[in-house]
Amino acid sequence: MTDRATITALVMLATTSAANAAAPPGGTLGFVVRDWFTSVYNSKFADECPEGLAVSNDEIWWRGLSKDDRAKLTNNGLVQQLNRMPIAMRRGPADENVCLNPTLVKDPPMRIVEGKYSYGVNIDGESDGAATAKTCAHKNFTHPDGTPGIDNQMYRLFGCVYGWRKGGLPELNAHEGRGTSGLGMTLIEVTNVDDVRNDDDVTVIFHRSTDQFALDGTGRPLPFSSYNIDVVDGKSRYGDQLRGRIKDGVLTTGRSDVRLPFYGNYHFMHPTIRDMDLKLEIAADGATAQGMITGYYNMDAFLHYVGGMVGHTSTADNCPAMYVAAHELADGYPDASGQCTHLSTAFDVGAYAAFIIHPPDEQKVASGASAVGSALAKP
Repeated sequence: MTDRATITALVMLATTSAANAAAPPGGTLGFVVRDWFTSVYNSKFADECPEGLAVSNDEIWWRGLSKDDRAKLTNNGLVQQLNRMPIAMRRGPADENVCLNPTLVKDPPMRIVEGKYSYGVNIDGESDGAATAKTCAHKNFTHPDGTPGIDNQMYRLFGCVYGWRKGGLPELNAHEGRGTSGLGMTLIEVTNVDDVRNDDDVTVIFHRSTDQFALDGTGRPLPFSSYNIDVVDGKSRYGDQLRGRIKDGVLTTGRSDVRLPFYGNYHFMHPTIRDMDLKLEIAADGATAQGMITGYYNMDAFLHYVGGMVGHTSTADNCPAMYVAAHELADGYPDASGQCTHLSTAFDVGAYAAFIIHPPDEQKVASGASAVGSALAKP
């Protein structure tokens, strides 16, 4: 086990290396992801939702009751929405849960984002939203900075759902759950680094941590802490890679499919983000990094995640209407019928410098271009 003196020396060396733009110890940088939020554009008066915010499952339930039943089941409105949830979600023909069975009822169309602006990037390379070999035709956004051709159908889907807007409870609850439990923690390992501020060819590898966050006195992760990776048969359980480069302290990667761990709202998943890329701006002292992940998120995985919240009032969503809207808006990877199965999306991420610990017997992948393979695009 590494002793305190060694850890202190490593921290000093890593910090000094970042400041002086030298090669890091072992040619490797490490980060642990703490912040993971869907990137959403919210105007001051919700102008992107001209018809108003989406109608919730709870509202549809009580509006469908007679006046007498509404008074009886809500105690004249005194029963809180949270306590009405077990009844409100059972709107199926035989009292089925409509979030677990969203096709059993037909609700009014979901109110979706109709505004012009969104965060994200042009993932498919088409600025006009035309269909490609692996995308369906869709309407593009413009970035607030004026950049056209932004693909972010995930935001278009739930940007008018109260609970999924910036600061909404579902993602805040997931964020705090990961912070206190240590579940679903993503580690980012950057290898083949010759210069931490400028390097034309690096390899970015993704792992899951088996340790909880090491926190400072403010409750934030302590930079340069050590984290062990999750392994199976001596190899990283995840371990997908991207090729990248670092320019002026900003790490950018090419695109490829990356399988990541995810935990939120009592759900553990490992979705594969297709055509994923990463942009990460590394602080001058190397201790923190901020950036964005973009790509195509599996629509069924997202609907399963939302459905598992069973119409919880904190999300203020409506599962049957969202199910229909998601199929209408999906823009990535059509199946044999031509129905797209993925939603373009963007995630804001924040990370802290970390020492990533591999098991002694792990067969590590060699660094450099040959380790990644020709299937991964270089940015």
